[in-house]
Amino acid sequence: MIDYDKVVLIRSKRRSVALEIKPDGYVYIRAPKKMSLEDIRAFVLKHEKWLEKHLKEIEIRESKQDTGRLSMDEVRELAQKASIRIPERVKYFAPIIGVTYGRITIRNQKTRWGSCSSKGNLNFNCLLMLTPPEVIDSVVVHELCHRKEMNHSKKFYDEIYRVYPEYDRWNKWLKEHEGTLLSRMP
Repeated sequence: MIDYDKVVLIRSKRRSVALEIKPDGYVYIRAPKKMSLEDIRAFVLKHEKWLEKHLKEIEIRESKQDTGRLSMDEVRELAQKASIRIPERVKYFAPIIGVTYGRITIRNQKTRWGSCSSKGNLNFNCLLMLTPPEVIDSVVVHELCHRKEMNHSKKFYDEIYRVYPEYDRWNKWLKEHEGTLLSRMP
């Protein structure tokens, strides 16, 4: 059963409608600005079985995992480690990709692994320090490639694969473990 209190509708200039399930069980519906609510409801109903299946998987995965929340001291320690390790990886990959960047900020976020602003400032989640080094590299490369393409187009992913051919493997690892990792945030 879908908890409609955890459904968020986001309208934008996009051409198609899409569903996204976050690790915390929130469902994001991204729809074109002019699409009617009736058409959006029909789309969600059409994909209701898919949604229920994936929401159930999240529920089962969370019930099996007994990972405690981090203390604020542990989060600060992760942030300290990340503030050293992640800029090293950014500095390594930026010239390979052929981009510059602005400020690097380490945050303790509950939903994102990284982001890149239009000014070239990069943000990374301190929880990346709980992942394999290859995952850190995949997130760093992803965000740096946004310096060339501020979207998720084929051209964007072609650039990622040029620089980091193993991207899909480590991105999959992150998607499989993100619920557990993000649930540890206090």
